[in-house]
Amino acid sequence: MDLSIIIPIYNEETNLPALYARLAAMLDAQPWQAEVILVNDGSHDRSLTIMRELAARDPRLHYITFSRNFGHQIAITAGLDLSSGAAVVVMDGDLQDPPELLPELYAKLQEGYEVVYAKRRTRQGESMIKLFTAKMFYRILASITSVNIPLDTGDFRIVSRKVVNALKQMPEQNKFIRGQIAWIGYRQTFLEFDRSERAGGEPGYTYSKLIRLALDGITSFSDLPLRVATVGGFVVSGIAFLVMLYAMYARFFMNNYGTGWPSIMVSVLFLGGVQLMAVGIIGEYMARLGANARQRPLYIIEETDLRRE
Repeated sequence: MDLSIIIPIYNEETNLPALYARLAAMLDAQPWQAEVILVNDGSHDRSLTIMRELAARDPRLHYITFSRNFGHQIAITAGLDLSSGAAVVVMDGDLQDPPELLPELYAKLQEGYEVVYAKRRTRQGESMIKLFTAKMFYRILASITSVNIPLDTGDFRIVSRKVVNALKQMPEQNKFIRGQIAWIGYRQTFLEFDRSERAGGEPGYTYSKLIRLALDGITSFSDLPLRVATVGGFVVSGIAFLVMLYAMYARFFMNNYGTGWPSIMVSVLFLGGVQLMAVGIIGEYMARLGANARQRPLYIIEETDLRRE
């Protein structure tokens, strides 16, 4: 198998027919032997029914369906685990990632690279708030990690079998696959493209899911938040010590006997807020350690037409 195309699917019944039509037209014009793996991540609409119909019609197309919703990154992981291609493409099913770009990605990979990621030149149909927050997240993440995670890129990329095998050795529960691929290394490059507006339906990534993904990315590839909590503790302790010295000076040299109730309350609330923030940061890291220590399977497959030895 030359190429495996992995597409996570979550409530994409309106987009699946057009996605298949564009993929089939592209693949028909290529000399590769390819497979398309649709991963149904607990959809509540007719996505699974359409996937079964497409798989029965076209032997190049296969499907995996989970027992429940496990998340976008886990759906990609399942596709990687069951793929057999010498190269693997990861793309979304909402047609924001154009299938017509795949020949260029594949050709670029053949130049000796192990990873070719699609870098978004423009992003159509997205609000100013989402564009701003995404831009800030990628730049903050790049500044606090030692891993060179490409800016303005999603999971749309092509990787070699060597990279897929390396990803299989990284079984952590809280996946941030674009960060893991950057961490692996090897020769990597990019192609720029204009990202289209979502073809139909509602985005699977809500703001809460995006925040969770951002936390996974930060906690997986940076310990800076822990250092900030530690330094913040020292800074607050130093401020408290200076306040204590001032209180002693005011008591013995300035004869200031003010009750100080407002300043006490402000100090207590400030210290309490810093402590809770530090505990919350530590808790995020501890929760991820606990999830990995339990060693539960990343996903449970309810049904698939793929058979891998």
